[in-house]
Amino acid sequence: MSHTLGIRQAQKQKTRQALLDAALGLLEEQSLSSLGLREVTRAVGVAPTAFYRHFRSIADLGAELVEEALGSLHPMIESTVSEAGDSDERIARAVELIAHHVDAYPAHVRFIARERHGGVQPVREAIRQQLARFAEEVKVALAEHPESGGWSDEDLLMLAGLYVDQMLVTASQFLEAQEGSPEERDRVARTAAQRLRLISIGRHHWRD
Repeated sequence: MSHTLGIRQAQKQKTRQALLDAALGLLEEQSLSSLGLREVTRAVGVAPTAFYRHFRSIADLGAELVEEALGSLHPMIESTVSEAGDSDERIARAVELIAHHVDAYPAHVRFIARERHGGVQPVREAIRQQLARFAEEVKVALAEHPESGGWSDEDLLMLAGLYVDQMLVTASQFLEAQEGSPEERDRVARTAAQRLRLISIGRHHWRD
């Protein structure tokens, strides 16, 4: 009996992931607010009623995609704000990590960029909550840096938010540059490095 239940559970998880993957593929060309349940189930080859065994609604599926899309960013953000190397080395590493993430997960990056200010409120809220978690993680990491001595939690969270926002902007720009020339990609990388350097300079003089 337990073996049969295990097989059923595995099949259920496989179908759930297939629905997420199908939705993500369909969202390459449209927003979540225009995505139909039947489109998703047709792409997977299951009956529309099967959808409700996994998600309450398209918005619920969208919130799950947010978790999937942004969950993989946690290790990247941790590496970006680590103390290894000097400021320029950390900036170069951050830009390279963002570029690699966009290359590996372009559909996820496009989904977040589009839906962050999109028309599905639960998904916007899910993105907001995830980004707030990132900012808190970055704040904790920044607090361990010697140059953060004397900073208030409020100011550290503001700085963390600047870093997180810039990472998202940079990811979106790398995504747009994917179809362009290598020179366009290099321009994005240089601009991102300059902006991160500006934030770093401001950080060192904030308490002045």
